[in-house]
Amino acid sequence: MTTAPTPHLGGTHDLTDLLAPTRDVDPADLDRLHAALEAAAASGGDLDVAYRTLDTPIGLLLLAATEQGLVRIAFERENHDAVLDRLAALVSPRILHAPRRLDAAARELDEYFAGARHAFDLELDHRLSTGFRLSVLAHLPHIAYGRTESYAQVALAAGSPRAMRAVGTACATNPLPLVVPCHRVVRSDGSYGGYLGGTEAKHLLLSLEAAGVARVRAAPNAVLEVADAASAASDPASAASAAASAAAAAAASGTSDFADAVRPEPR
Repeated sequence: MTTAPTPHLGGTHDLTDLLAPTRDVDPADLDRLHAALEAAAASGGDLDVAYRTLDTPIGLLLLAATEQGLVRIAFERENHDAVLDRLAALVSPRILHAPRRLDAAARELDEYFAGARHAFDLELDHRLSTGFRLSVLAHLPHIAYGRTESYAQVALAAGSPRAMRAVGTACATNPLPLVVPCHRVVRSDGSYGGYLGGTEAKHLLLSLEAAGVARVRAAPNAVLEVADAASAASDPASAASAAASAAAAAAASGTSDFADAVRPEPR
């Protein structure tokens, strides 16, 4: 027996839209109903694409995932409804607003924008990219946090040294920006170049990462100064207090422990 696909709704594609005329329904009841629908769709194999939105410093992002992993991150300027329509055409019409399925992605993005995460640990579904574009996207996570590469450098790394324009196209059509960091690709003269999220968003992301790198580089000096005070303390109580200050300095700098804070930067 074939199960009927979940209707592909217009507008926000959300069950709440269908119930909008029912003004006197308790919102908590709607939440429970939506959660039950989400669970039923997932358990019955009727949910192929889950999505949610996330408010960030660069605007409202749309996050979408399949069973294989995160498949799409879209900026507000792309028109989220249009993005969902395209996902319905390219992936599956069985799409549902199911925020719980994207909790991990939302959490890691929040950590990134807070400066607490420098790399993502998420399963990704790359079905929307093929050929040379996929080769380009496979290289981008190897550009370190706080660093950039030119379009020419990426073309060389992707195996086609003269394909700078194709690299630009791959970055411009990257379905997973931020997590696959196309914002770290710039022109050879250091200028930003284009970005699907807009030049202001690209500037903010690169500035955020530069500040994070500067914070980590400054951490060893701050921690070592307090650690030296701990070593020089004449009594256990003073030593313990100084050690606690060193640990606090390490935490404030974003380092997880003394080893991270005092480890010299690779040359």
